[in-house]
Amino acid sequence: MENNGKFTNKWGFIMACVGSAVGLANVWAFPYKLGMNGGLSFLIPYLFFVFIFGRVGLAAESAVGRKYKSGPMGVFKSVWKSRGNEKVGKIIRWIPLIGVFLLAIGYTVVITYVLKALIDSINGSLLSTDSNVWFESISTKDFVLLKEHLLLVIIVFLTLAYGTKGIEKTNSFMMPLFFILFIILAVRIAFLDKAFEGYKFIFSMDVSKLFDIKLWIAAMGQAFFSLSLVSTVMVVYGSYLPESEDIVHNSTITAVLDTIAAMLSSFVMLPATFAFGFSQSEGPKLIFVVLPKVLQNISGGRLFAVILYIAIVFAGVLSVQSMIETVAEAITSKFNNLNRNLVLVVLMAIVFMAGLFLHPIAKWGVWMNFVTIYILPISAIMGAISWFWVMKKEDLLDEINKGTKIKHKNAWYYLGRYLYVPMALILCIIAIRYQISF
Repeated sequence: MENNGKFTNKWGFIMACVGSAVGLANVWAFPYKLGMNGGLSFLIPYLFFVFIFGRVGLAAESAVGRKYKSGPMGVFKSVWKSRGNEKVGKIIRWIPLIGVFLLAIGYTVVITYVLKALIDSINGSLLSTDSNVWFESISTKDFVLLKEHLLLVIIVFLTLAYGTKGIEKTNSFMMPLFFILFIILAVRIAFLDKAFEGYKFIFSMDVSKLFDIKLWIAAMGQAFFSLSLVSTVMVVYGSYLPESEDIVHNSTITAVLDTIAAMLSSFVMLPATFAFGFSQSEGPKLIFVVLPKVLQNISGGRLFAVILYIAIVFAGVLSVQSMIETVAEAITSKFNNLNRNLVLVVLMAIVFMAGLFLHPIAKWGVWMNFVTIYILPISAIMGAISWFWVMKKEDLLDEINKGTKIKHKNAWYYLGRYLYVPMALILCIIAIRYQISF
């Protein structure tokens, strides 16, 4: 199956992967989970899981995409076919594809909220009113964000219209700017009174919490889904990767940059909450209610609000971009005669129309819980099992070792088979059994 292009260099691939991984999971989920679970007590297991998942899981997904030159639709079919079970692959491949498209619909809605916050920061209305009232005005009514939603969909379409060239260029521009903008915010927050208490909290540790299994599960889930390990996006981006690239090395860099993004977000969110006496575990309200209140009370708050929401919009656009690209790749690979941009127009139209009915936060929550509790965990474990238990060991290792100076052998493979796969299975079971949305 032919792709619509290749990444031209390692930087473009890494920035695309980071662009997919860095999103709301980093900007609000990581800071509030860090706040809920005692700072360093959460950070230590999180870093452990990021290391394992980055070097093994992320690398495996990219490797199978590159080997079979396809996204999940072609990869699942080919992997299971190699064991004489092609029909199984043809059936299960639909689950991650459907999951990522449903996620794109819901994700686009919440990034529309962020785009609205950006627009209202520019015109000053966000910082001149009670942020609770502002958030309620956009999160409790149907169709209230129609114009902003349409604008966001158009922006995402434009980033995809030029294939891998467009994906590479937008990520290579937006992701570095995301980091720069958050560094600016972190520096400004550092000068607030009592901000130091936030840093103390981040790097303080309650040793007793390290014996709390729930904390380890939370850290594992955050690390897993922050890296987009759901058998879709990274598979597609891997299919666009030249064989000369060292996949494990590139995946490790992606995991490191994803973690830096999460920490930068924490250096903005948590010191700000300490400086003004807000809760450290507010979840989504951190960026829509708490931070606007903080910014209302600091000099230059309006400018820093614009910086904040531009950065988050960039991260959100790139995440949605990767999700839509996954679905578009599947369709254009299956139906070679279809015009890619026409496919993108239809997909974005569906994302827009379906998302219009999810503007109220209550409806959005039900939608996202269904996707993140059921479909994504199942997709993740299907991929993990397929790469390390169905795909032939020598095939996976051969692909992993292309472009490397130091060859990966049994240790890397068995780390995936006997540690990464059980972890993915545990997350899947816990998510479904206890209705936990990671």
